[in-house]
Amino acid sequence: MKKGTIQKAGKWLLNALLPRACAHCGTDLHYLESAPLCPACAARLEPLPELVCAACGLPLPDGGATCRDCRGRGPGQLDLARSAFVFNPELRSLLHSFKYRAREDLAAWLGSEMARSFTRFPELADYSFAAAVPLHPARSRERGFNQAELLAAALAERANLFLLRGAARRRRNTPTQTALSRDKRRVNMAGAFEVADPALVQDRKILLIDDVATTLSTLDELAREFRKAGAKAVAAYTLAREP
Repeated sequence: MKKGTIQKAGKWLLNALLPRACAHCGTDLHYLESAPLCPACAARLEPLPELVCAACGLPLPDGGATCRDCRGRGPGQLDLARSAFVFNPELRSLLHSFKYRAREDLAAWLGSEMARSFTRFPELADYSFAAAVPLHPARSRERGFNQAELLAAALAERANLFLLRGAARRRRNTPTQTALSRDKRRVNMAGAFEVADPALVQDRKILLIDDVATTLSTLDELAREFRKAGAKAVAAYTLAREP
């Protein structure tokens, strides 16, 4: 029997024992389907559009160089931010399964999608060092893993980035940002991070990796600490961007 035939038979048997369903609509997945979404739901994933704010990466349906929040603002802690996808319902379901249903296996697929989109952003080409946004130890124990670390590891492997493990740590177990306004998010994140090993970040251009960017408060605060520790430049790349 040919190797390919044996592999297909193995996948069929595995699927028969542990059937898989689309993470968004619940449709049964074909045993040869590697994606965690059915073809219809996967087709509705929205790559970050061409028209985005040059600074924060927010989609700009009507064009322009920068969004209203970034227009006229002085240099921030982040040089720029980009994302692989717009945070739509299909991607929301995937991330919910990943973070809250212990689907660590999704990290490889999501990381590979981030790597595929990474080549769309030549402005990130100079950032060859990657660092994940750290979780507080209590939150990490509760969840069992840090989703940003898993995404960063999968992305770094596929995009030839040097992963700076343990470069930073979380000093405070901050409340969730979900229901907070932009200003309250900044206050919530103030002083939340510290650089654990300055030697890892000095004189380097570092790409911060996280799952979702909304107001960028978390990423901006971490970038602040990296710059204080001597980083030459800091940008951000996330799986999703809240429109």
